[in-house]
Amino acid sequence: MRILLVEDDLQLGESLEAALALEQYAVDWLRSGEPVRATLSSTPYDLLILDLGLPEVPGMQVLRQLRSDKHTLPVLLLTARNTLADKVDGLDSGADDFLTKPFEMDELFARVRSLLRRQGELKTSCLEAAGISLDPVDRQVHFHSEEIVLTARELAILEILLRNAGRFVSRARLEEGIYSWGEEVGSNTVEVYVSRLRKRFGSEVIETMRGVGYRIPR
Repeated sequence: MRILLVEDDLQLGESLEAALALEQYAVDWLRSGEPVRATLSSTPYDLLILDLGLPEVPGMQVLRQLRSDKHTLPVLLLTARNTLADKVDGLDSGADDFLTKPFEMDELFARVRSLLRRQGELKTSCLEAAGISLDPVDRQVHFHSEEIVLTARELAILEILLRNAGRFVSRARLEEGIYSWGEEVGSNTVEVYVSRLRKRFGSEVIETMRGVGYRIPR
């Protein structure tokens, strides 16, 4: 699961980025609202965590532009404001949930899980192909009804392949799904994780086309 965090407070931003990474989310962090629109147009995300008190382009403006662009990405608003009017304004502008600062990380994680679960139910409750089933929110994988335990990055690659079952997915797209900005990407990282998945599900489950990418057949 990939999350875009937009927070101008450096201390809070660093804490949120680190905490979410420990929960096995890929996190990209922006310090202002101005590049959000371009970032969302170039990179697929599962959730946006958006601070309202941003410099230059306020969070509410970012949210309204996002919904004007017909983005259905779930949005969790962060704010130091605690009035009913602010919450109503945020929800009416298209936010999916609201969290008032200061907050406990456990509450943030719970709200993130809830929004991702809701979004997963809208997309599909379960991804299935080639005898594999994956619940992308609860992170449960079964292969011919047997539960398979995977690491976070194995899960991320498997989810991308299942969402694109029958189509080849490039190595660059798979790298994008498992790394946050600034993380060093090894030249054969994707190959290593694909190899691990093949050992768990069988070599025929993930096909390779040299120079094109990987796919799981329908």
